[in-house]
Amino acid sequence: MSAPPAVQIREANAHLAALHGRVAELERRLGAAERTVRGQAESLIRKDGELRAALREQGAAKDREITALQQKLLSSEETIQKLLNVIQKKDDLIVQLKYRSHLLTKICRNRPILDNLLSYMAEGEQLSTFPGTQSDSSSPVHDEFQESNCIPNQISKNKDFSLSEDDLEDQELNTSQFGTTV
Repeated sequence: MSAPPAVQIREANAHLAALHGRVAELERRLGAAERTVRGQAESLIRKDGELRAALREQGAAKDREITALQQKLLSSEETIQKLLNVIQKKDDLIVQLKYRSHLLTKICRNRPILDNLLSYMAEGEQLSTFPGTQSDSSSPVHDEFQESNCIPNQISKNKDFSLSEDDLEDQELNTSQFGTTV
């Protein structure tokens, strides 16, 4: 076999040297690219961790806010219930006061009659019985008492003392409804 000419060997060496230089350049660029990719990957991992931490913090803040709002809601519901109870008590008081007002209005309308009745009762108390006499069921005073229907604990139904329909309905009212504040 024959040896290749020197020119060919030089060209081949130059080509190999250029190829070797090119490979070294590509390896250097590949190393730089790998470092860049590695740096970017680390940066992405770091940013991902930061974003996950921020997301966790926002989730925790949201949960805290939800808890605070739930507590406010419970507090508001308790306040509403208390106010509803106060309103109910005041409504009950209004009903009582309206009823008392109605009774006082009736009493005021009948005041002249009551004043006359009280003056008659005071006049009757001033009268004294004769000493040594007893009430006799056959006496004329007793007969007048029976004729006028003045029986204790009953209101007269005779026409000399007329009552309105409202007054007749109210006769059966429980006396415990009248307090000292009326």
